[in-house]
Amino acid sequence: MSDNENTPRRGPLRRLWTWFWSPSGVLSTGFLLIAGFIGGILFWGGFHWSLELTNTEEFCTSCHTMETNLGEYRQTIHYNNHSGVRAICSDCHVPHEWQYKMKAKIMAVKDVYHEVLGTISTPEKYEERRLEMAAAVWKKMKASDSRECRNCHAFEYMDFTIQETRAADNHQRAIDEGMTCIDCHQGIAHDLPPGYLEEYEHVVQELAGEVRRGTGEDLAQIRSYLGTATD
Repeated sequence: MSDNENTPRRGPLRRLWTWFWSPSGVLSTGFLLIAGFIGGILFWGGFHWSLELTNTEEFCTSCHTMETNLGEYRQTIHYNNHSGVRAICSDCHVPHEWQYKMKAKIMAVKDVYHEVLGTISTPEKYEERRLEMAAAVWKKMKASDSRECRNCHAFEYMDFTIQETRAADNHQRAIDEGMTCIDCHQGIAHDLPPGYLEEYEHVVQELAGEVRRGTGEDLAQIRSYLGTATD
């Protein structure tokens, strides 16, 4: 009896698997390596292009629910200023570092979900959820030490001698007390909702492990820490 007769027949899936991983008799190994290399470059280029496309201001404001945000942003110094240097949506809301950027992109899927759901599809719905949306951004920025702000602004490169006295004093205080940008600049790009200061105090407490609303002396101490600047 021949060896072939003693060898058990393999199923179609097993034969397909073996064929897939067997060296090709038609294409050389070199060709396969080069084709794979070129394919990898094309894939990475397409992926990077798509990623950067979603960072553009046009993409960010393409949904009609972002028209309110866009209108408010256009009234701020981040849109029009004496230097002509303009920050766009992704500069403030998308990290530059790869690992944090990918996390932000994945988390942004929820925005698509709410857009389809119509969660803030009317001005009334938008205003109803403004404080909640703002608090989510504040919490993210407070937890990251205002990482996106620091892509453009850094205390070590500020010349306090040419700043307004109020700004220079507050920035020096921020350095001395270990404060971060969002502690004072909650309303830098968008309108502040009613009750914003109390909500931000809650964000600070929550991140500190104290999930409670402050009252009396607690609120006074936090307000002293935060200051009152929101520009």
